[in-house]
Amino acid sequence: MKLQRLREEVLEANLELVRRGLVLYTFGNASGIDRDEDLVVIKPSGVSYESLKPSGLVVTDLSGQIVEGEYRPSSDLPTHLVLYRQFANICGVVHTHSEFATAWAQAGRSLPCFGTTHADYFHGPVPVTAHLTESEIGSGYEEQTGIAICRAFESLDPGEMPAVLVRGHGPFCWGKDPASAAHHAVILEAVARMAYFTLALSPDAAPIPSALHEKHFSRKHGTGAYYGQAERKGQG
Repeated sequence: MKLQRLREEVLEANLELVRRGLVLYTFGNASGIDRDEDLVVIKPSGVSYESLKPSGLVVTDLSGQIVEGEYRPSSDLPTHLVLYRQFANICGVVHTHSEFATAWAQAGRSLPCFGTTHADYFHGPVPVTAHLTESEIGSGYEEQTGIAICRAFESLDPGEMPAVLVRGHGPFCWGKDPASAAHHAVILEAVARMAYFTLALSPDAAPIPSALHEKHFSRKHGTGAYYGQAERKGQG
């Protein structure tokens, strides 16, 4: 029953990428993990979103061995697995080639925080990875992509920065479940678009002051958060 629920959550996260216009054709993928069983559910490779069903998703273990499913898993599975192994508190990962976030990745530029929309979700500029070396590309490319992401987070908290731009490739986002990973991908694309237009209007635009950035992030995150409604225990 728990695995079936995870299948449904991963399917919904994949479909959210389509609804929000973050993927074309069969591009992109979303996954989720059952931390109790160390099982990952992910979109199958090259299968259209229109034909996706919970039963068509692929289940693997953390080594990438298929546990259930008739299709091959997404070719980006090794990247997802590296992130799940390295970032113990995440339970959903999303990869897209969304237009504006990918443009920043292709430019090799981290995404500055020009406004409070960014500050609400990302604690600092969204980082960009280094280019993979020729040997990394030639040997375990997708796994090396995950390793490159982890290198970019050596001094960052993935709980406070739930996104990265893989240089020359595109964004990966994550969260406490597949839905929040997809949500972060949607927000990342929105702030990447706003940042692009900010620089078009004002090429010398500077990031917002750190005090404002901290204020907006702390309103939504951490022990002092007060944005939204408190969770009511015992109520659905």
